[in-house]
Amino acid sequence: MTADLITSLSNELHHALVTRLPVPPLSGRGLSLGIDDAYRIQQGFIAHRIAAGDRITGKKIGVTSQAVQQMLDVHQPDFGILLQSMHYTEGMPIPTDTLIQPRAEGEIAFFLRRDLRGPGVTRDEVLDATESVAACFEIVDSRIRDWRIRIEDTVADNASCGVYVLGDERVSPHALNLAACAMTLEKNGECVATGSGSAALGHPADAVAWLANTLGSFGIPLLAGETILSGSLAALVPVQAGDRLSMQISGIGSCTAQFI
Repeated sequence: MTADLITSLSNELHHALVTRLPVPPLSGRGLSLGIDDAYRIQQGFIAHRIAAGDRITGKKIGVTSQAVQQMLDVHQPDFGILLQSMHYTEGMPIPTDTLIQPRAEGEIAFFLRRDLRGPGVTRDEVLDATESVAACFEIVDSRIRDWRIRIEDTVADNASCGVYVLGDERVSPHALNLAACAMTLEKNGECVATGSGSAALGHPADAVAWLANTLGSFGIPLLAGETILSGSLAALVPVQAGDRLSMQISGIGSCTAQFI
């Protein structure tokens, strides 16, 4: 795929973000779009936001759980870049008119105290490099019309990143069995999803190791001070203005998100 076409598709996704007008799937255009091409498009997409004054705050793993893979018909994980403009604190309302077709995921966030550089990163190395973990919501949002995505589409679209909310509680992961930590997610007071840490590639720290090793092949490290979202623990939950979400992860803490 030519550099000009990569640039054109990056520009198209950025325009969709700004105007909140989704575009047809990139994968259905006969472009012979491959995964490496999609990540190059993602880099261009992110470059627009960096040029406008945004900054990188971390990374995310997407499509880790079987429930999400089945829902989206995407059967391998991917990664995206977190930016400062995506971060909402608990209690800060999220305007739905800044998003297109938002869906919520309950996740475990990792806060790194030391860099991780793949390849060869292991679960134990991830845990040793982690200062603390927290419950979090990622509100995914696709610039691709009607969520009709293949893996190449979501990769190009920065792994369908929308915004994220971090719970206020921070705990050390070292005394926890993260795979066994149970999540309950409520929407407007009704339980709509349950899951556990094992949904994220078997263990959330394994998901972070996968991310470090995959990014390592691109020469990109996970950096001390970054926030790493380790993947959804249950199926995606559609949200709209007026909704309020709350989540509890055993041993870790809680998180809330509200939409206006």
